Amino acid sequence: MNNIKQFIKFEPIFKEKIWGGDKLKNVLNKKTTNTHIGESWEISDVKEEVSVISNGNLRGVNLNELIQKHTFNLLGNKVYKQFGNDFPLLIKFIDAREALSIQVHPDGELAKQKHNSFGKTEMWYVMESDKEAELIVGFKNEINEKEYLHHLKNKSLLSILNVDKVEKGDVYFIPAGRVHAIGAGVLLAEIQETSDITYRIYDWDRKDVDGNYRELHTEAALIALDYSSEKEYKTKYTILENEVTPIVSCPYFVTNIVSVTKSMKINHQDKDSFIIYMCVKGEVTFTSKYNIEKLKVGETLLVPACIKEFKIDPVNKSELLEVFIK
Repeated sequence: MNNIKQFIKFEPIFKEKIWGGDKLKNVLNKKTTNTHIGESWEISDVKEEVSVISNGNLRGVNLNELIQKHTFNLLGNKVYKQFGNDFPLLIKFIDAREALSIQVHPDGELAKQKHNSFGKTEMWYVMESDKEAELIVGFKNEINEKEYLHHLKNKSLLSILNVDKVEKGDVYFIPAGRVHAIGAGVLLAEIQETSDITYRIYDWDRKDVDGNYRELHTEAALIALDYSSEKEYKTKYTILENEVTPIVSCPYFVTNIVSVTKSMKINHQDKDSFIIYMCVKGEVTFTSKYNIEKLKVGETLLVPACIKEFKIDPVNKSELLEVFIK
């Protein structure tokens, strides 16, 4: 089977949300005339929301077709053995003009049992935040189901949740089961398992455009929730220029930050996985022996597993999230 001789970009899939804003259009230069765009799905294998290639000789081919034709060269042997023909990650940019609902996601076992789906472990990288913008991640202290239900009933959930003020560069890892919500004024990159399952716990008593409350999933959330707590939820890391800085490593994905101020030679011979790059600052050029592709802030690139060596040249000081399956 022939190698895939190109870096791959996809058409974004835009999601209008009750809480969405205009930063995906105005800050990340997404081409959309719609308002209240909350999410840009950059790479998706979610059923009936499958990404379509936007560049090169494969333009118009969707991700499913690409996997069928170039299975091992695209995914890598180990990734294929683990996930088959299912692409295991969903890659997004999210703009919260208003706060998202307080929510939780099921783990793999629960998601398989209830929805025949992957679970939903995810991570956030904050690209921009308004002054005083916040995220909700986890409980302040370990609690039990009875205490949780008491606060849910009395609308005092915020008193038991961990709320952090955030700024550009903050990273949060959200394993399945951890309660969370993106606050108003946050623009972020999200990396997650391929799943669109969310259990909505509380939605701030707001109504949609038709005057209806959105559905809550109280019973489902009870089963999914992890009632434990952490001393600190924010991920600590120190960026080194022109090196790869690890930030998150879990069974579902590895994410590094690459800060680029000069030409970098990249070698992925040690990996048996596709690599995804999300540009979160600046602009770079990727060059392999096969082709050249530019990547600007707010864009995402998929490097097939068969392309092991390439070069990244910055147009200006740039930062990339590098994502793969270990």
